[in-house]
Amino acid sequence: MSVSLPLTVMVRERDWIGIHLFSLYLSLPVGIPDFGSIWSDFLFKFLVIGSAGTGKSCLLHQFIENKFKQDSNHTIGVEFGSRVVNVGGKTVKLQIWDTAGQERFRSVTRSYYRGAAGALLVYDITSRETYNSLAAWLTDARTLASPNIVVILCGNKKDLDPEREVTFLEASRFAQENELMFLETSALTGENVEEAFLKCARTILNKIDSGELDPERMGSGIQYGDASLRQLRQPRSAQAVAPQPCGC
Repeated sequence: MSVSLPLTVMVRERDWIGIHLFSLYLSLPVGIPDFGSIWSDFLFKFLVIGSAGTGKSCLLHQFIENKFKQDSNHTIGVEFGSRVVNVGGKTVKLQIWDTAGQERFRSVTRSYYRGAAGALLVYDITSRETYNSLAAWLTDARTLASPNIVVILCGNKKDLDPEREVTFLEASRFAQENELMFLETSALTGENVEEAFLKCARTILNKIDSGELDPERMGSGIQYGDASLRQLRQPRSAQAVAPQPCGC
């Protein structure tokens, strides 16, 4: 059972600079204040990246609204959405930034990579060109966000299989070589859309539990939503030592 709290920000081109400067002012790394995180165990910052026309906005809309976005145009700047999900018994708020894939916005949207914990790297299975650009998008994510960012490769538009230009095996090999998870998705039918976001979130939680990711590290893209969790996860040496009874 998951609770959806959708919020989408459509940024018009003429408003972009003002929105961007305001974002830099906020306490979250290029984000928005998220008071909803106090009712969740964790908040994760996610990115949806990839070339224009791959269906990134439709994937986000399907995940947030559970329906296909019929009138989808190229994103100008960024779109934002959030949803609270239950992952492994933990309540996690996903704060998701869908960045424009057009080259003219790349210099600005790269600012939104900072402090991201996870990313969906999206290509269109019917477009060889979008697949060929994956390496550049992945390099940007690992350079500008974090080398430890958790990335899942999504081959979108699975419903258009007869028009396929990229085989499942080829994409699987690319994912394996670059240490990525991989799923083929359909924003139209919803196939594997929720699983892509949840699989990425689940991997981040596992890395927190194993100590590979530290939510207290600046720029980790992870925040505690519940103060009690932060206290429980403090190293033993940092916790107050109970006074010993006097043996006098």
